[in-house]
Amino acid sequence: MPTTATNGERRRAELADFLRRRRASITPEDVGLPNGGRRRTPGLRREEVAQLAGVGATWYTWLEQGRDVRASLDVLESISRALRLTHAERTHLVLLGSLDRNPMARRVTEALHLPVTQEPGRFRVRGRGGHHAYVLGRRWDYLAWNRAMCALLGDLGSLPRASRNHVWLHFMDPARRELFSDWQRSSRLLVAKFRADSARHLGDAEFEQLIQALRKSSPEFCREWKRHEVARAGEGRKEMNHPVAGRLVFEHAVFTPAEASDQRLVLYSPVAESDTPAKLAALMEDVAHRAA
Repeated sequence: MPTTATNGERRRAELADFLRRRRASITPEDVGLPNGGRRRTPGLRREEVAQLAGVGATWYTWLEQGRDVRASLDVLESISRALRLTHAERTHLVLLGSLDRNPMARRVTEALHLPVTQEPGRFRVRGRGGHHAYVLGRRWDYLAWNRAMCALLGDLGSLPRASRNHVWLHFMDPARRELFSDWQRSSRLLVAKFRADSARHLGDAEFEQLIQALRKSSPEFCREWKRHEVARAGEGRKEMNHPVAGRLVFEHAVFTPAEASDQRLVLYSPVAESDTPAKLAALMEDVAHRAA
């Protein structure tokens, strides 16, 4: 296990990077301040953030420099308002600013805590028919998946266990780049969501190994990671260009069980557009026929 000091240093570095990048994304006009002429760097000055948050400029500078200074929840809330953070960004800020007061949980073997009926290597979502679905663990590893997902993305069971990770396959599997029509946009959002989750596991060796492997192997991931953007998981619409079925359209939703907050069930519901339900049924029938 990493030492408490190492975890504290990592937390402070993450907090400093996040603050610098959010400060650089805001103009004086955004917060009602005069521009003050040409600036050497984009965004607000540190002194302006400190003024807006009602804290000392030197103290705020130390915070951005990653020094070992403590911030109360009230102060973090004030900085959040000064930087016009979203709800997801505010949560991220408070988490990074408080992590040294929350000891890390010890690594435990993940077990499913979701309303699924398991089969060998797969599961069936009760009452959901052929909907494409999968379960992600704390590190976004695939813990379970159903037959509809195999029909769309291939059988994860045929991959080495170390490769069964949602983020890794999004960036490293060429087929997924071709499958998702909005791959570039969805990549930015995916990394923002993953970044928010990773902050809860700073110092976790397995998380760190995955992040370093992605940064080394994928220039796209590395670029998005450097933005230090964060977002929350939620509902949305997904379009796919399947090599056999053609255009497919889904509504997707994410469910988190109270018993295992680090796990999530991701459910893709086919919509009538582009005859998606019939196309998905045909794909599943073909997969079952070839497996027989």
